[in-house]
Amino acid sequence: MANLKEIRNRITSVSSTMQITSAMKMVSAAKLKKAQDAITAMRPYAEKLTELLQNLSSTLEGEVGGSYTKQREINKVLVVAITSNRGLCGAFNTNVIKQAKVVAESYNGKQVDIFAIGKKGNDILAKTNTVIENHSDIYDNLTFDNVAIITNILTDKFISGDYDKIEIVYNQFKNAATQIVQTEQFLPLAPVKSDKPVSTGDYIFEPSKEEIVETLIPKMLKTQLYKSIRDSFASEHGARMTAMHKATDNATELRNQLKLTYNKARQAAITNEILEIVGGAEALKG
Repeated sequence: MANLKEIRNRITSVSSTMQITSAMKMVSAAKLKKAQDAITAMRPYAEKLTELLQNLSSTLEGEVGGSYTKQREINKVLVVAITSNRGLCGAFNTNVIKQAKVVAESYNGKQVDIFAIGKKGNDILAKTNTVIENHSDIYDNLTFDNVAIITNILTDKFISGDYDKIEIVYNQFKNAATQIVQTEQFLPLAPVKSDKPVSTGDYIFEPSKEEIVETLIPKMLKTQLYKSIRDSFASEHGARMTAMHKATDNATELRNQLKLTYNKARQAAITNEILEIVGGAEALKG
C-alpha cells in the first residue's frame, strides 16, 4: 500500500484536474449555446435556398448550372476535412480524420488531396496525405464573408480543372452528446433529390430563370460550406462539454476512492502505533 504522503499528493493532483475539467465543461457549455443557436437559425434558410434552386432547376430544360454541374472523368479529388484547432473533445476530430481517410481510399488509384479546415485535421492528415491548404484561422472570426473566401478558392480549383470532384467531411450537430459524421459532395453539383412535390405557379421571373439559377448556385455553395463549418463548430463544443463532463465524473470517483484508501491507510498506521505503544508498555511491566 502506498504511504500517506503519496496518497495525499495523488488526491491533490486529481482534485486540481477535476477543477480544470469542470471549468472547461462550463466554458464549452456557454460557447455551445451561442453556436447551437447560430446553426439552428441557419438551417431553415439553407434548406429553403436549396428548395428554391430545386424548383427553378426542375422547370428548365437542358443543362443548368454550367461549370458548377459539369461532370468530368474523375482523376483528381479534393477532400475538405473540417476539424477543430483544439483537442480534449473526445472522438470529435478522430471520427472526421478516419472518414476522410476512408473517402480518400475509396478512390483507389486516383489522386486525392486534402483541404484542411482546422489544425487537428491538418497535423494528422499531413502525415499520410497531401494537404494543399490549411485554413485553421477561420475559427478566429467565423463569418459568412470569411467562409465565402474559402468557397471561392474551392470553386476556382474545380472550374479550372485542378480537381474533378470535391467532397466535404464534417461533424453534423444533433445535440450536445451526438455528432454525426457526414460526407457531402460539394462539386460538381449533384441533382437534388427530394420527395416533396415541386411547386409550380404562374410567376414572372426578372431576370430570366436561367440567370436566377446561375446567381443562386454560388450563393448556395457558400451557404453549404458555411453551414458545414457552423455544424462542426457547434459539434466541437458539444463534444468537448460531454468529454469534460465525463472526465470530471471520473476524477470525482477517483478522488473519492483515494480518500477512502487514505483513511484506511491512516487508520492502519494509527492502529500500528497503538499496538507498538501497548507492546512497549507490556515489555516494561515484564
